Amino acid sequence: MSALARTRPESPPEDLTDDIHSGRRRFLAGAGLTALGLFASPALAQTVDLRLPGGPSARPLTDAFAGKRGMILQRSRPPLLETPMEVFNAGVFTPNDKFFVRWHWAVIPTSVDVTTFRLTVRGHVGRPLSLTLADLLAMPRVELAAVNQCSGNSRGLFQPRVPGGQWRHGAMGNARWMGVSLRHVLDLAGVRPGALAVRFNGLDQPVVDGAPDFMKSLSVDHARDGEVMIAFAMNGEQLPLLNGFPLRLIVPGWYSTYWIKMLSDIEVLAQPDDNYWMATAYRIPATPLANVEPGATGFPTTPINRMVPRAWITNMADGASIPFRPVLPVGGVAMGGDCGVAKVELSLDNGRTWAATTLGPDEGKYGFRRFDGVVQPGGRGQLKLMARCTNTAGASQPLTQNWNPAGFMRAGVETTAVGLV
Repeated sequence: MSALARTRPESPPEDLTDDIHSGRRRFLAGAGLTALGLFASPALAQTVDLRLPGGPSARPLTDAFAGKRGMILQRSRPPLLETPMEVFNAGVFTPNDKFFVRWHWAVIPTSVDVTTFRLTVRGHVGRPLSLTLADLLAMPRVELAAVNQCSGNSRGLFQPRVPGGQWRHGAMGNARWMGVSLRHVLDLAGVRPGALAVRFNGLDQPVVDGAPDFMKSLSVDHARDGEVMIAFAMNGEQLPLLNGFPLRLIVPGWYSTYWIKMLSDIEVLAQPDDNYWMATAYRIPATPLANVEPGATGFPTTPINRMVPRAWITNMADGASIPFRPVLPVGGVAMGGDCGVAKVELSLDNGRTWAATTLGPDEGKYGFRRFDGVVQPGGRGQLKLMARCTNTAGASQPLTQNWNPAGFMRAGVETTAVGLV
């Protein structure tokens, strides 16, 4: 097991165990939302400008979804809620009530009865399992910090514009996840020789008959690497239902399409997974950084997988006017993708020269890392700031943004433009 995934044989805090055993967990409550109208758009007064170059960029802010507050509403059915950038400036761990939300299908359980819930493990195994939450809570625990990032995070900045949810940068969050090792559960089931993949399914359902159920799979070796986990807690609290209560798959270093929410079924396969969400959807060009020229066709593809290094300036907003200072502090968060952050550098001359920053505490190689530095602007006026992350494998963000027709895996250095007054 990785040193970053710590075994926790002791019991979790009693209040967490009590919460998980507390019976029926409601999905949405209040704000005039009922079981028959969960996704009706509530009255929203405040809006935010996401400064998207390819289309309308005003979005409402909402408190209407239970357990969430001050979220950017991208879509209400199914719920797509974006985290405002200032949240990431407050700390490297994203609070549960500010953590982004993304569902594929709108048929989502409005409650989960923890007394009857079961996690099944079946397929190419010697001992099929039907596990209660009490069974899982009695197993040795692991805990790690990891960024959960939507494959389409920052899609709204792609030029030319591409279809799909027009996120800015807030389709991501970093949390401490607690649960049980997937390897431990698979070992209990006894994976049989010849197994190739492990497929995961949740309680959400397609809206219409015949639509493909949302399922994702990992190779057997990946599923048993000791870091993939089945989480029941997030930042020391039970998972919010909007983020996958009662169980969520955690695949550190990989995009969130694999992080199945409301996990209820694990199937070990003796053949490659050819379901729609692996064979057709969430595929990227099989090129460096998934990059192709706009309009290109016929390129080979592969399922999206590992995340790439990225950095974001968070202590000032793009488009803001701020008082001139001869020495300007610049801070933000960075992630190494599928490994740790080695360094973050700043530039105010379009990447011709770079200045080092100081990194904050390392909370784990899959999580956010705080960076802080200074630049020296020559005077008042417009200033374009860049932050570039290099990870511990030596990969750095390119100055030129990548592009693909799905708007996945944005990788290049981001620019924050401010006016010094």
